[in-house]
Formats: sequence, C-alpha cells, structure tokens
Amino acid sequence: MSTNKEILFKGVKYLLFALPLIFIGPSVIFSSFKNQDHPFYIPILGLGIISCFGAIFLMFKGIQTIMQSLFDGNK
Repeated sequence: MSTNKEILFKGVKYLLFALPLIFIGPSVIFSSFKNQDHPFYIPILGLGIISCFGAIFLMFKGIQTIMQSLFDGNK
C-alpha cells in the first residue's frame, strides 16, 4: 500500500483553509453579540455563523480526503 500524495496534499489544503475560519468565526459571533444595538447586528451574526459552518465543512472534507489518500492509495 502506498499513499496517494496528490490527494493527501489536497486534504491538507482543505485543513489549511479551515484553520483561519476556526478562529475568525467565533470572534465575529462574539463581536456581534457585544454590539446588539448596532444596525448590522444580524448580518454580522450571520457572517460569523456561516464562517463557523464553513470551518466545520472544510475540516470534515479535509479529514475525509486525507483518509481517502491513506486507505485508497492506488485508486
């Protein structure tokens, strides 16, 4: 068995894109809750929630791709 390095690097790239979203999402949500009287409260809260879901999706996709490269190496 060998590892498909192209698919492995693709999975690592997904995880690298998820890394900033892991920190940006909760800080944007926290910032929006601190400014509830501001008129842009709802759009900023939505942006924070979308970035958190994006981080979760990219982490799932990255781990799935890495597992695929490790166990389905030659396909």
